[in-house]
Amino acid sequence: MALRRLGTQAQTFTFRLKTLSGESVFSNKNKAYLSLVLMYNTQTRNISSLEVTKNISLLSQEKKKSNVINLKLDSPEGKPLVVLLSWLMAKKKHVYKYADIYLKRGFDVLNISISPWQLLWPAKGSQVVAKDLLKFLDVNNTYAPLVLHGFSVGAYLWGEVMVQIASERERYNHVVDRISGQIWDSAADVTEISVGVPVAVFPRNAVLQNALRQYMQYHLKAFDRVATTHYIRSSQMFHTNLVHAPACMFISKTDPIGTEASNLRVKESWENMGIHVTYKCWDKSPHVGHFRMHEKEYLEELHQFLDSIRSDNKKEATQQKLKAKL
Repeated sequence: MALRRLGTQAQTFTFRLKTLSGESVFSNKNKAYLSLVLMYNTQTRNISSLEVTKNISLLSQEKKKSNVINLKLDSPEGKPLVVLLSWLMAKKKHVYKYADIYLKRGFDVLNISISPWQLLWPAKGSQVVAKDLLKFLDVNNTYAPLVLHGFSVGAYLWGEVMVQIASERERYNHVVDRISGQIWDSAADVTEISVGVPVAVFPRNAVLQNALRQYMQYHLKAFDRVATTHYIRSSQMFHTNLVHAPACMFISKTDPIGTEASNLRVKESWENMGIHVTYKCWDKSPHVGHFRMHEKEYLEELHQFLDSIRSDNKKEATQQKLKAKL
């Protein structure tokens, strides 16, 4: 049994094994249930990670005592929750830097990731992850309010979630209604898939990038019904956003994957629908590298946005109390 390293900083691992037979837990024949909590030490605090599925983990300041049964926590949480939709091949130590921002503000963080294979084959990959994410938000309805923070391909994944919401709108209205804000960093559209995937998989190998890029172009043409059609539908849902909560967008003029042009089209579409959009565009900054390159500006914009939606939430809560008294 191996535990993957989460970084070079101090780490503590706590785990509990429950055997379902009398054999050794390390026996090949033995079927074991593993309840695993990872404690990752950042510069400021420990981050506890509870595995919900292979693609979804719940991050918090304290170790969760909950068990997860059919994606539902047996000890409900009444806290605000950030849905962190990671970029492709994101390293945990990088994701946790964003998570720590929210943990300091009292949020729990639900981190969601997909693999290149899951992206290439949506029906058995990304759509399954999207279904699990939506079910988690549905059955754990005491998590409120919700804030979305998506990176790159995370925009596509959220589009897949909205496809499923649209198919049963009445059932999932409460999920949409609990979302108080949405942040999109380097959001990538379907037109940039063949550009972004090779860079994510082979960041330092131009030859392999080119080979995978050629395959991606072939994949989009050859597997239209099982792949490309789903990418296009997700993109349409992202542009015609079911979530009308205020939005904050981080992009740059030099990003070849989450391009300025494609993000401006999204911004225009949302504003035409009445969504308030805060927009930050840098002259030079790499894909999903805005926080690293412009940390002070990034944090100022992000905290200002979070403060504004928190203020809106308080006003709405006050109005609801007044209505209840009347």
